[in-house]
Amino acid sequence: MPSQQIEPHILIADDSRSARDFLKSQLTSLRPGIHEAENGIEAFEIASSRYLDLIITDVQMPGMDGLELCRKLKDDPATQGVPIIILSNMDTDQDISNGFDAGAVGYLAKADCKAELLQRVERTLERSALLRGRGVLVVDDSVSIRTAVARSLAQAGFRVIEADNGREALSRLASFQPDLILSDIHMPVMDGQHFCKAVRAMEQYQNTPFVVMSSSSDRRMLREMAEKGADAYLVKPFNVEEVVLLAEKLLSDHGMMLLQERYRLTRERTMLLSAIASLIQALEARDAYTRGHSESVASLSKSLAQYMGLCAEDVERIILAARLHDIGKIGIADSVLLKQGKLSDDEYECIREHPVKGTQILKPIPSMQSILDAVMYHHERMDGSGYPLGLKGTSIPLDARVVAVADVYDALTSNRPYRSAMKYEEAIGVIKKMRGAHLCPECVDAFLSMMKDGESGVPVRNNDKRGSSRKKSVVA
Repeated sequence: MPSQQIEPHILIADDSRSARDFLKSQLTSLRPGIHEAENGIEAFEIASSRYLDLIITDVQMPGMDGLELCRKLKDDPATQGVPIIILSNMDTDQDISNGFDAGAVGYLAKADCKAELLQRVERTLERSALLRGRGVLVVDDSVSIRTAVARSLAQAGFRVIEADNGREALSRLASFQPDLILSDIHMPVMDGQHFCKAVRAMEQYQNTPFVVMSSSSDRRMLREMAEKGADAYLVKPFNVEEVVLLAEKLLSDHGMMLLQERYRLTRERTMLLSAIASLIQALEARDAYTRGHSESVASLSKSLAQYMGLCAEDVERIILAARLHDIGKIGIADSVLLKQGKLSDDEYECIREHPVKGTQILKPIPSMQSILDAVMYHHERMDGSGYPLGLKGTSIPLDARVVAVADVYDALTSNRPYRSAMKYEEAIGVIKKMRGAHLCPECVDAFLSMMKDGESGVPVRNNDKRGSSRKKSVVA
């Protein structure tokens, strides 16, 4: 039962009255409610009958020693969450190890009590106040792992609920609101990736720490889980004490502040992207010929980046860049952007300014810094004949090269004021001719293989409108 007391309730177990009196004198500044026991049996009876914030025990006591007392307290659900500090004259490495194995959270030599006891007790009480009663949901299809993790967390003072898979875990959330979620990845019915995504879609859990437990240390998997909202990762096999320490870190005031700040930034970024998406829609609404172009380029860029084996973080960045690659066209007059017929040299130069204008629009926004290169350079060409800077070869960022291929293909297969949409085979032929001189050979080869394998996920955008002639170079 939770404590409503201002002063901590501390049980001191030692068969020496003088030792108990000394310990009490060291703790007077805490104004504690002190309970005393002369041996382990008496200490267990006291712990079982009243709320305690801390137990300080000697090791060598008649009837039941301190180590046996620790084990018995940790085996009892009613007392396993109470932190225990062992004080003893037995202070070899093996003695200390035995104390921690029995369930103690601290071990202090009696010779060091005067110098260290008060600080150790204060730190332990603060830790206990942070963790005790906090709820943890443990999700794993392995009974042995789930049980071991749950037991260690319960002994540290957490309230623990278990689930066998993601779907069962979601049902648990209807009656149990955890402060922390620990989940395996590979599970039947619903795996950890889908579970994490479902949790983050729920408003009340968008800021709840989510820790992944998995035997896989694959970098791509880690990135994908982080993108879905995971806050930390534990690679199996792990020491269960690692779980407790990580839980303490995530649930500390500092840890929660960092998570809340990240959540705030994520929400702000989402709102910003929604606003920019509205601008894109407004831009494309000006021109029926390019309506849906940005989303189509984003979808193609995503498929191509994935086909090339880029990590989840890179893929997400390229998707965003592709969506916004033409944002600079907002600054181009309708008389130029929508002109039927051939553009003058000045008008064509105006069109060519849209990468720079787009970069200028996005540059003041901190969360957009990673996509500036793709927006700025998606019209550069491998032979240096592109714009705005005339970059060559691999000096053109990869993100821009990926978006360029998708941009050109979508432009070719869409109707524009200056020409009709090409059929698939014709567009592929043009892409092949542009390989090397204009478009990145690596990206084109991957694109052609992807299209041949049917993995683009994007239908050919042919429609029936017809346009008139314009400059022949592709202006997507």
